[in-house]
Amino acid sequence: MSRGGRDKDRADGPERRCIATGETQPASGLIRFVIGPDNQVVPDLAGKLPGRGIWVASDKAALEKAAGKGLFARAARAPVTVPDDLPNLVEQMLARRVVELLSLARKSGGAVSGYEKVKDWLGKEEADVLLQAEDGSARGKTKLSTPQWGSYIGWLTADELGLAFGREKVIHAALGAGGLTKRVVEEAQRLKGLRVGRADAATAAGAAGGGRGRRKG
Repeated sequence: MSRGGRDKDRADGPERRCIATGETQPASGLIRFVIGPDNQVVPDLAGKLPGRGIWVASDKAALEKAAGKGLFARAARAPVTVPDDLPNLVEQMLARRVVELLSLARKSGGAVSGYEKVKDWLGKEEADVLLQAEDGSARGKTKLSTPQWGSYIGWLTADELGLAFGREKVIHAALGAGGLTKRVVEEAQRLKGLRVGRADAATAAGAAGGGRGRRKG
């Protein structure tokens, strides 16, 4: 699996067509929307709300196009109301979802934070995912490497990671295998699509420490 947190060879489940790009792709990489009783476009991140699903790629440009070009109304075949600044709304919802999942993983013992604890988990090969704050020190982040065949999440802020771990700020964190790890990675990947520029910067900053390499001595 790459430092971006995706395994291109794994099965991604059912596929859906994005109304903005016209491309069919795994549903795990799209956002489902439904039309509420008041004809409001509603993001359905969990995919459980009743109604016919309308799918858009988890990408800022795709969401802007869908909202600005009347594509939701076209898909619904009815007039609809689109929330203001839809990409930002979805980004905030996704970030909150990832933080909540991380918090649950921490409470169940499946996640740790802090440089020394993360370093220990990596050394013992107990970590399956390395998380580092996008606004953390680039030099500090290169001292830890993504677990071999594991995932890297580098587009959450120190404040967001702090919320997940009950601290003011967190720079380094790790997730073990199993539990909620797969869901965290999938939701974080959708979030990355809305933080493309920041995510790319974080990946570049941590490149010396990542990839498929092991933790540096």
